[in-house]
Amino acid sequence: MAKFTFNMPDIGEGIAEAEIVQWHKQVGDTVQEDEEFVDMMTDKATVPMESPVNGKILEIAGGEGDMVSIGSMLVVIEVEGEVPDEVVEENEIAAEATPAPAPKDDDVEERIEVENPDPSDADDAMAADPSPPPAPSPTPAPKPEAKADTKVLATPAVRKRAKDLGVDLAQVKPAEDGRVRHGDLDQFLSYNSGYGSAAPTREDEEKKVIGMRRRIAENMAASKRNIPHFSYVEEVDVTDLEELRAQLNANRGDKPKLTILPMLITAICKTLPDFPMINARYDDEAGVVTRYGAVHMGMAAQTDAGLMVPVIKNAQAKNLWQLANDISRLADAARNGIAKSEEMQGGTLTVTSLGPLGGVATTPVINRPEVAIIGPNRIIERPMYVTGSDGAERIEKRKLMNISISCDHRVVDGWDAASFVQALKKLLEAPALILVS
Repeated sequence: MAKFTFNMPDIGEGIAEAEIVQWHKQVGDTVQEDEEFVDMMTDKATVPMESPVNGKILEIAGGEGDMVSIGSMLVVIEVEGEVPDEVVEENEIAAEATPAPAPKDDDVEERIEVENPDPSDADDAMAADPSPPPAPSPTPAPKPEAKADTKVLATPAVRKRAKDLGVDLAQVKPAEDGRVRHGDLDQFLSYNSGYGSAAPTREDEEKKVIGMRRRIAENMAASKRNIPHFSYVEEVDVTDLEELRAQLNANRGDKPKLTILPMLITAICKTLPDFPMINARYDDEAGVVTRYGAVHMGMAAQTDAGLMVPVIKNAQAKNLWQLANDISRLADAARNGIAKSEEMQGGTLTVTSLGPLGGVATTPVINRPEVAIIGPNRIIERPMYVTGSDGAERIEKRKLMNISISCDHRVVDGWDAASFVQALKKLLEAPALILVS
């Protein structure tokens, strides 16, 4: 018998550690060569680890949600006989692995130095000579309990309703002015199922935040913490765009059905050359903005594990049908957990849509280190003034959609963002231009 320590390999993404998502084997279980025994999560992809040997598991690195450094022990396996030399060599390479730097893109249009502000003197002073913590405030004396609801401020209608429901108004938290209103009574009823026909109180539940949900939480917190967001929303008349889409779908043959998303992505790609600051990434530490020539379009997709962002590489070089096919393929791969790691990285700009849920306007959070994110909203029909060819105005029913954009104000100015959306609006409202090369 021999003990074989399987070290966490470098998966090739320049990462320093990976998270344990799910163990398929536990201590004492047998594992076969090439059998998957644990799922490890990197930045946004889940990678199954396969055993290089047959044996019995003696030790594992930790539980679900724990982090394992590249090159450190992942699992110890008891093996009958000797471990093959090539397996030992590969494992030794993994133990010595250090994360490689992220590869540079070949399609960089230009790199711009951005000055980073120095840390404030106030922060340095606080770090050098922290002030003593303030003395704790004396605990106030408890307020006397209300004897009856007659001392509670409330209108006669609220009192009657509370009486009919058998609610003591002294138990209801009032508004800031001390007066109990119907809304306060509604809130009390929603958390106390013993009164009236209110919904039953659900038991408290604690759930460990691990895997994709933890990664999303970390990324969103880092994005809001580091990026000064601003959002801009514009209304677009998509009546003609929807008519064109219907015509294309009616004659598509065996091509995939077009949604509005591939048409929007095509319009974005045609607009971006005049606004290179939108299709960019910002390296905070180096103080460098990289403006990209190619458009690697991130596409936010909702999955059971949370929001994932697969990337359509070189979206500017694809036609509507190719984009429709990529959108469907990548969304399915993300939802089924089979998206490749390279399909989840390298985005330069992201589009996020709530689909059938719609919404009048959104303020999406930027997918850091990108500097912008675009959100199409629900299409609604509404009457609006339209100027005819004779110059006369008339009212027509039109299909309208708001487009939202959130930008990194360190890199993108408000004027630039508004100008970009206005140029995009002109293209979407004259959709025949989308099909012109």
